[in-house]
Amino acid sequence: MDFSSKLLENAVNEVSRLPGIGKRTALRLVLHLLKQPIENTNYLTEALQLLRANVKTCEKCHNISDTPICDICSNSKRNPSIVCVVEDIRDVMAIESTAQYRGLYHVLGGKISPIEGIGPQNLEIESLVNKVKIGEIKELIFALSSTMEGDTTNFYIYKQIEEFGIDISTISRGISVGDELEYADEVTLGRSIVNRIPFEQSLRN
Repeated sequence: MDFSSKLLENAVNEVSRLPGIGKRTALRLVLHLLKQPIENTNYLTEALQLLRANVKTCEKCHNISDTPICDICSNSKRNPSIVCVVEDIRDVMAIESTAQYRGLYHVLGGKISPIEGIGPQNLEIESLVNKVKIGEIKELIFALSSTMEGDTTNFYIYKQIEEFGIDISTISRGISVGDELEYADEVTLGRSIVNRIPFEQSLRN
């Protein structure tokens, strides 16, 4: 791809680093920005700079937050004894959109994937196990995607906490095997949360 401007080329190269964005899509986005009033570009730049400078991770659930404790964890109307284990903030947003779940979350920050060099030590698993150990949790809901990596992560956590005798469940298979939670429709995902099954039963299926 030949560029008439080095500045344009640099901008396209940076945008194309984003997941799922190729050079042609990046070019289209950059050209779109060039056609907008300059203040619109400034708003975008400022929003990204503020995000990078000020965004935090919730001290309790590891969700992305503006404050040390996120709005969900600080909400007295939520049930702190039920914790839903998810991969990242996209899954939290997907489940919250169903309005079917009133417990808390624990964001792992990924899934175990030896191929990608991601092991248990790279995820927020130890802090979850500690919550179980001190008796904060009565039920743990696994809500990771139905992939090999998701199932491996579920089973690893299960083996770490099975001795503590809490209820361990998983969302029902209303979500197709291999699907990511963020792409599930709200009704299907909501039913999967409400109709969750014991995790040990899922191992026998």
